[in-house]
Amino acid sequence: MNEEGRSIRELLRELEVFAGTLPGFDPAATPPEPVGLFTAWFSDALAAGVREPHAMTLSTVDEAGDPQARVLILKNVDAAGWQFAAHGASPKGRQVAAHPSAALTFYWPLQGRQIRVRGAVTPESAERSAADFLARSPSARAEALLGRQSRRLGEPKERDLAIAASLERVDKEPDLVADEWRLYTLVPTDVEFWQGDKGRSHTRLRYERTASESASGASWRKHLLWP
Repeated sequence: MNEEGRSIRELLRELEVFAGTLPGFDPAATPPEPVGLFTAWFSDALAAGVREPHAMTLSTVDEAGDPQARVLILKNVDAAGWQFAAHGASPKGRQVAAHPSAALTFYWPLQGRQIRVRGAVTPESAERSAADFLARSPSARAEALLGRQSRRLGEPKERDLAIAASLERVDKEPDLVADEWRLYTLVPTDVEFWQGDKGRSHTRLRYERTASESASGASWRKHLLWP
């Protein structure tokens, strides 16, 4: 209970959903492939002032088949797929190595929009992975060089000393790359665009990759889904 005697359940029920004005969405006017629509929606999110629109939830399964999810930053999207990066020895790195498929979820609440991407995950070349690593900030490189993500930590001082020492190493060796740093591409089998509606008549459009590939790349079919 909070100070007013209301439970969390009651507080949750009182929260407004889809506050403000939501954008329109005409599935009939969408491009034949999902990257074009993703780019348009991403541009809309930027223009609307959505904070960190490049943040996405990466969902994987661990060695036991149990789901895990965390928020990462999108590195790129093109005809090949959606890209993210991780240390190969991290839990997510080990998971995509054991089960090379994943899902990405974007949520932009100011517009009531979600984008869901599913597909196979493939590692990029060592050269592209190194280029991604060197484009990171010095502090991000210093942390990644430690290779200790998600391991048990005794106390914060231990972490701070290790990162400080690693940062000194980065300053002395600016071209240093973590051996197990990987840039990954998620090659989608399907991509869903979800536009919320205040009356719950949500519009859902799914793109599905077909078995045939054209000379210009993947071939897609699209259809609507019930809310």
